Amino acid sequence: MDQRIKNVVILGGGTAGWMAASYLGKVLQGGVRITVLEAPAIPKIGVGEATVPNLQRAFFDVLGIPEEEWMPECNASFKMAVKFVNWRTPGAGESTPRTLPDGRSDHFYHPFGLLRSHDGVPLSHYWYNDVHEGRTGEPFDYACFREPPLMDAKLSPRRLDGRRSTAYAWHFDAHLVADFLRRFATGKQGVVHVKDEMTEPVLDERGFVTALRTKGGLTLEGDLFVDCSGFRGLLINKALAEPFIDMGDHLLNDSAVATAVPHDDEAEGVEPYTSSIAMPSGWAWRIPMLERFGTGYVYSSQFASKDEATADFARLWNLDPENTSFNHIRFRVGRNRRAWVNNVVSIGLASCFLEPLESTGIYFTYAAIFQLAKHFPDRRFDPVLIDRFNREIEEMFDDTRDFLQAHFYFSPRVDTPFWKANKELHLTDDIREKMAAYKAGLPVNQPVTDEGTYYGNFEAEFRNFWTNGSYYCIFAGLGCLPDNPLPSLTYKERSIEQARELFADVKREQRELLATLPSNREFLRLLHGR
Repeated sequence: MDQRIKNVVILGGGTAGWMAASYLGKVLQGGVRITVLEAPAIPKIGVGEATVPNLQRAFFDVLGIPEEEWMPECNASFKMAVKFVNWRTPGAGESTPRTLPDGRSDHFYHPFGLLRSHDGVPLSHYWYNDVHEGRTGEPFDYACFREPPLMDAKLSPRRLDGRRSTAYAWHFDAHLVADFLRRFATGKQGVVHVKDEMTEPVLDERGFVTALRTKGGLTLEGDLFVDCSGFRGLLINKALAEPFIDMGDHLLNDSAVATAVPHDDEAEGVEPYTSSIAMPSGWAWRIPMLERFGTGYVYSSQFASKDEATADFARLWNLDPENTSFNHIRFRVGRNRRAWVNNVVSIGLASCFLEPLESTGIYFTYAAIFQLAKHFPDRRFDPVLIDRFNREIEEMFDDTRDFLQAHFYFSPRVDTPFWKANKELHLTDDIREKMAAYKAGLPVNQPVTDEGTYYGNFEAEFRNFWTNGSYYCIFAGLGCLPDNPLPSLTYKERSIEQARELFADVKREQRELLATLPSNREFLRLLHGR
């Protein structure tokens, strides 16, 4: 008896739905009929989406689409890091860094570049040994990564001949990505696109979904259903009653106000990074693209009303509230208890959501699609496949939730009720253990390969996404340093001396790249044909 899945029905288009359709259409090699049921689109403001570096390798390369093809279609730009602004000093929301007590600027980068190692020890630990011994006062990111001075100068991560000079991710309009992938999936993968609205799912006696009925009178039958219906979770939460686990006891933010702002690229350049600007009751993102930037204020409704947040946000960018179109968003923070139940797999916002502090939204989507393809079932729906998929999603989400919470918990800011309240929230045992290791001078998470996490195996980095370099960037950037250097380094004077050559290499590369790279604006205009 043929047990193969014959029909996959995806409820919801958007970025998640069309990523799922195009990816599954490719990896299943046309052996499954894929249908996307998408309600008529509501016009959206393009407020920008930021990503992480393995998007090209883990997703677009699988589809056979080079970045030179999709980037111009999606108003895409480059992202070399997240820049955190004013996360240590009290005050109102300001896009310009304030001054720390030691005279330095209150900003730090979380770059995507490689954190090098010597003699089996990350360069971060040699840096802190030098700090502890009084040999350097240079910030961690500028001492250990070559990218910060390049970002300060708003340079491109690629040379004019197209060669890459460092790791990078992307900014883009998410709705343009969805449109691009819809054209790709329907034109090249044979995906069926139904523009209609679901009125009810049909369930059998086992609780499996067998079909979706639509307002237009259609009945779309399927073997496997992918719920990409956003925060509503129409199949996973409503039809199958799978509980959503709220994570408000870890992360307080539950709302956002967003818009797009015109920008004078010629006069000011195009920043090759996402900014995260500390605000009285949360933080604001800035995602630069050609001739404008997308921006939003992520805040906690416990500490700021919608009107208060909008006023603070407008003040940040000198916007006229009466003549600016704002998107107001209320979101749920957490994950489904199980992302896959019976024959329904939830992906994207229907599965889980964390505020985009480290740009993980799109990553969560294609990581889940990758795991679905890996654990793709037949009509027997073996529980082992489902359980393994659910465990992978749970571990990915929980690890990232802890990492994000650490940003707020270990920030020294206590100047507003919001920042004070973050210090009173529960920390999991896992993040406490990581902090204990960090304070004791031990590496937190090592890269998954010698070449660095973003160049390694996608399966491995999926389990170990936040590396020692990530934790060091955040903890050291927030002014939280280890209690002592790595004890074993006290026995390695020769290694300490040799590591100084690595620091010198970083400086040499910074100087060479500063002298030879084009501006980010110049390269993007060339890429986009402007």
